[in-house]
Amino acid sequence: MDFKSKALLAIIGAATLISGCGKETPAEQSVSQPAAAAVKEVKLGLVGEHNEEWEHVQKLLSQKGIKLTIVKFADYTLPNRALHDGEIDLNAFQHVAFLKAENEQKGFHNVGIAETVIAPLGVYSKKVKSIKEIKDGDTIAIPNDVTNGGRALKVLESAGLIKLKDPSSYTPSVRDISENPLHIKIYEADAGNLPSLLPDVTAAIINNNYCFDNGIDPLKDAIFSDGTGEIDHSNPYINVIAAREDRKDDPLFQEVLKAYRTKEVADLIIQYHKGTVPVFKY
Repeated sequence: MDFKSKALLAIIGAATLISGCGKETPAEQSVSQPAAAAVKEVKLGLVGEHNEEWEHVQKLLSQKGIKLTIVKFADYTLPNRALHDGEIDLNAFQHVAFLKAENEQKGFHNVGIAETVIAPLGVYSKKVKSIKEIKDGDTIAIPNDVTNGGRALKVLESAGLIKLKDPSSYTPSVRDISENPLHIKIYEADAGNLPSLLPDVTAAIINNNYCFDNGIDPLKDAIFSDGTGEIDHSNPYINVIAAREDRKDDPLFQEVLKAYRTKEVADLIIQYHKGTVPVFKY
């Protein structure tokens, strides 16, 4: 090999060495650029705008690297469908009786995984100040879903305005009214619309969360309420956190429950949801 050939090989070798020194091997790249850790996220469906207790839970979970995303729904008709379809992971808006009825009517497989609160169901009016002022032929609006409507009828029975065929039933309908001495007209409407009907009816029976969203104080403004009394954990009107049956034991959900079952959350419920009683232990 002549001198020129040797010199050319030396130059090529040096260029290759310099080029190689400027690049990382695949192994070196994997060390210097680690993959980002997967974000742990739980999507929680709620109804209404006042969710102070869950916002507190959000903060607690973020400290553990868990993102709790609150998905708000306008009414009761959507969160169980969203849970069933996998659009959300949990929901917290309903009592046991409503959950059971939704499963039976719509073929869902959602289950309660933890108790939260029990809230009294009240009668509200802009026209009368006492339940005793209800007169012959007056109109009372109630929720049009099976369980809340049934509970509303039981409230009217407790107030002495009507009698039901089977007082032990948790889901009576208007057809089950056996006595109506004041000929009260029962108007059934979507639960979320009941506050807006107050100017047009004598009274309306309104769920607590819709009271809060419309500036109604359940403790001060109700002209009658079924109250809560002593906590009975077999009461079908206790609210629950619900999950799909096939995910009810998800360890990530247990972290959510731990963050929820605290004195701080109980205090926030009492502060912001007047008349609502926490039923969980902390």
